[in-house]
Amino acid sequence: MLDDTMKLKGKLTITLNGEVVREVDNLVVTAGKDFVASRMVGTASGVMSHMAIGTGSTAAAVGNTTLGTEVGRVALASATASAAIVTYGATFPAGAGTGAIVEAGLFNSIAPTGTLLCRTVFSVINKGASDIVTITWAVTVG
Repeated sequence: MLDDTMKLKGKLTITLNGEVVREVDNLVVTAGKDFVASRMVGTASGVMSHMAIGTGSTAAAVGNTTLGTEVGRVALASATASAAIVTYGATFPAGAGTGAIVEAGLFNSIAPTGTLLCRTVFSVINKGASDIVTITWAVTVG
């Protein structure tokens, strides 16, 4: 009997003002898995296009469809696929998403709508009004 199990897993690298401050794994939520399956048979749902950050510290759960407390969402600056890894990049410029950032998510629309693909919660990154946060998010299909 063949046993071919496909899984999605993700990892973020977060920089604050150009310095790596966090590397953290994420959770691919149920809505995200449904999104991937629907894209295999059509294009009814738009591609992942935005990244969000927030201050909600509740643990990521498979049933999540939003961030706990979103404080900023930006369009992706890049999205590439190679060797079963999709890599997304986004920058939260000065003045966008300020606060005690502890969560991030990938969406296929601008706030407040869109399907959530992945969500993660991490230890606090204090983003001041003049700070720049860049996130590189790699989702591996394996």
